[in-house]
Amino acid sequence: MVDSPVIRVLLVDDEPLAREMLREMLQSDPQATIVGESVNGHEALAAIREHSPDLVFLDVQMPELGGFEVLS
Repeated sequence: MVDSPVIRVLLVDDEPLAREMLREMLQSDPQATIVGESVNGHEALAAIREHSPDLVFLDVQMPELGGFEVLS
């Protein structure tokens, strides 16, 4: 049996409850590890550079720098 690689996940949302819900769902998955959490687009960009996540849960509407701006 081949071991599946661990997926490195970054959570980005300005709502604490949304991040908490995602965190709770992912913590029980052995194939996912949360490498960081960000509360805005500026933090997200820094965290993406620092952690090189495989997957980013990215909120679209955030103050100052939204999800679409982060993507560009």
